[in-house]
Amino acid sequence: MGHASDAAAIAADKEAFRAYLRDHNLPATAQRLAIADVVLGTDRHLRAEDVAGELRARGANAGTATVYRTLDVLVRSGLVVERDFGEGFKRYEAARGVPHHEHLLCTSCGRVTEFRDERLERMTQLLAEAHDFSRQRHRLVIYGLCGDCRRGRPSGSFRGS
Repeated sequence: MGHASDAAAIAADKEAFRAYLRDHNLPATAQRLAIADVVLGTDRHLRAEDVAGELRARGANAGTATVYRTLDVLVRSGLVVERDFGEGFKRYEAARGVPHHEHLLCTSCGRVTEFRDERLERMTQLLAEAHDFSRQRHRLVIYGLCGDCRRGRPSGSFRGS
């Protein structure tokens, strides 16, 4: 996907969120739209506090409760996916036609890396069939150390990228 189509997809998501708010009689407050902007405008897996921090950096402010409530609305709208990697908090990412993908989670810096592997997809299908099981979905998270942490270098990205 090129940058122009990324920008178009992000704009379409923001418009879809406005429509969702309208359809559910929820006010399209500046705070809600700013929070949607942050989450829909990145491909990172953000924690609620990352969203709040990014809002402050942009000169917008929203209380923690507002951030959480808006993230809930975004998840219910189908535009954002909630991820739980067992870290004691949730992360959020734009759903934007995300093809199925797996995650690598660095237990040192918290960086999440996405990957896809067709061999893994085929293997999960074969395993399901071997157990007379009709596969609907699966989730794989591999925990370990990213290359930067293994080599003792700071990853250069803040926790939650």
